[in-house]
Amino acid sequence: MPADKFFIYLAVMAGVTYLIRALPFALCRNKVKNRFIKSFLYYVPYAVLAAMTFPAAIYSADGIVPGIAGTVTGILFAYKRKSLLMVAVVSCVAALAAEMVCQLL
Repeated sequence: MPADKFFIYLAVMAGVTYLIRALPFALCRNKVKNRFIKSFLYYVPYAVLAAMTFPAAIYSADGIVPGIAGTVTGILFAYKRKSLLMVAVVSCVAALAAEMVCQLL
């Protein structure tokens, strides 16, 4: 990629990123009192984290079946309030086991 195109893309990306972060501060000077907007802003980080994590977890293995097996196992163990280490280890073991079964078939 030529350097001039790279710097144009970089400037546009920086401008968009800055606007996304600066506009709420410039437009909203008072505390947000609307319950709907407060609720929306409360759940945005969780939604973004889920949108970034789930596809990466499902497609992290060699196939989709081991990824789904590891993700579902992790969700079940997290729902049962197991420790983070246990959830990670059990998810990896489930994905490995599913991958080994898929290779045998």
